[in-house]
Amino acid sequence: MGVTRVTNRVDRSVPRGRSRLRVRREGVLTGEWPLPAVGVTIGADGACDVTVDDSAVSRRHVSVSPAPGGFAVKDLGSTNGTFLDGVAVKDVVVPLGSTIQIGKTTLELLAAEEVEDVPPSDATSFGALAGGSLVIRRVYGVLERASVSDLPVLLLGESGTGKELAARAVHDHSPRAKKPFVVFDCGAASDTLVESELFGHKKGAFTGAHADHVGAFARAHGGTLFLDEIGDLPRALQPKLLRMLERGEATPLGGTRTERHDVRFVAATHKDLFEAAADGSFREDLYYRLSVVEVHMPPLRKRREDIAALVAHFLEANGRGALVPTGPSLDRLRAHGWPGNVRELRNVVARACALAAAGASFAELPFVLRPSRRTEEDDGLGALDLPYHDAKEKLLERFERAYVTELTRRVGGNLSEAARVAGIERKYLYKLLEKHGLREGSD
Repeated sequence: MGVTRVTNRVDRSVPRGRSRLRVRREGVLTGEWPLPAVGVTIGADGACDVTVDDSAVSRRHVSVSPAPGGFAVKDLGSTNGTFLDGVAVKDVVVPLGSTIQIGKTTLELLAAEEVEDVPPSDATSFGALAGGSLVIRRVYGVLERASVSDLPVLLLGESGTGKELAARAVHDHSPRAKKPFVVFDCGAASDTLVESELFGHKKGAFTGAHADHVGAFARAHGGTLFLDEIGDLPRALQPKLLRMLERGEATPLGGTRTERHDVRFVAATHKDLFEAAADGSFREDLYYRLSVVEVHMPPLRKRREDIAALVAHFLEANGRGALVPTGPSLDRLRAHGWPGNVRELRNVVARACALAAAGASFAELPFVLRPSRRTEEDDGLGALDLPYHDAKEKLLERFERAYVTELTRRVGGNLSEAARVAGIERKYLYKLLEKHGLREGSD
C-alpha cells in the first residue's frame, strides 16, 4: 500500500512502495522499519523481526502486516495485551496512521510516501495570486491540478504569503465554484467554542446555547471548507475532524444523530505540521489525510523577481494603474526583507497610494518601510514589529539553518550520522535541509 502526494516541494527520503513501522519507547523514537508484504513480528525476543527493549512486552508480542484498507494487527498471546486507542485488540485491521500500544512502547503504522513532481505552470497568475517567478509558478502548477479534483489540500507557509488567496482560487477554479466557500479559523477560540462553530450545536448543549447552531461544516455543504491555522486545532477535536475528512460526517455538540455533508477540505497553517506530527502534538493520521496535496507557499524574500509585478498589481487595485514600477523606488522595495510577505507589500503600496498627491509619479509615492533590524546574530528582539508567533518562527528558522549547517559540516555530509547525532529522524533532517536550501552536496 502507498500514498501518492502531490506537492511543489519534492521529498524522496522515504523508500517507495513500502509501508513503515515507527517505534517509540515512552515517547522517544527508537527506530523505523519498512513493512514487507509478509509483515513482521514484534517482541522482546531477539529472534523477532523487530526487537523491543521493554520489560512489559512479551517475547513474541504482536504481528503487523500490510492489508487492504490498512494494517493487520494480531496479538500473539501476549501477557499484557495489545491496545488500539486504549482498547485491547486481538486480531484486527486498523487504518493508515493508527497507533498501537504494547507495554510502554508505541507502534506507529504508516504508509510509504510517493511524491509526484508537478511541472511549473506557464501562467503568471492564479486567482488573486500574481507573479511569474519559477517558485510561484510551481505553486500554480500544483493548485491548477488540485482544483479539478476533490482531494484535500494543505497550504503551508509564513503569515502573509497568500494561503487564503490560494484556497479561494482552488475553490473558484473547481466544479464547486458556485457553492459556498466557508472560512473557519481553528485557533480563534476555546476548545468548546471551536467545536460548536465547526460542528454546530443543539439547543441546551451548554450554558448559553439557547438555539440550534449550524456549524461551518454544514454551511459548506456542496462547497469548500477552508480550515485556517489547522495547526492550532485542539488535539481533542482532531479525531472528529479526521472522521469528517474520511466519512463526510459529524455529530453536532449536544446532538445524538450524525449529520452527513458533501464538503471539500482545504487547510492552512504557518506551523511545521510534519514536526508536530512527529512530536505527537498533531495526529499523524490527520496530517497525512490533509496533505494529499501539499503546497508550500514561498516567502516574498525568495521570489523578489515578482515584486515589480506585484507592485503593479497593487497600484492597479488602488487606482494608480498608469504608473510603472521602476527606478530607485523599485530597487528599494526589492531590497527590503518583507517579514510580512505579500500582505506587507500590499499594505505598503496601498498606504503610499492613499498619501500621494493626485498625479504623483511612481518615484514620488511615499513608500514607508519598517526597518527589520534582523541579522543572523540577532536575539529575536529585532522582530518586535511582528506578531509574537511570526517573530518566533523567524528566530526558529535562523536557529534551524545554523544548527543543520554546522551539524552536517561536522559529520562530513553524512546524513545518517547527522540524524543520529541530532536525535531526529533522517526524513526530518532531509526536510530541514530542503527547507533551508542545504540539500545539494549531502548524501
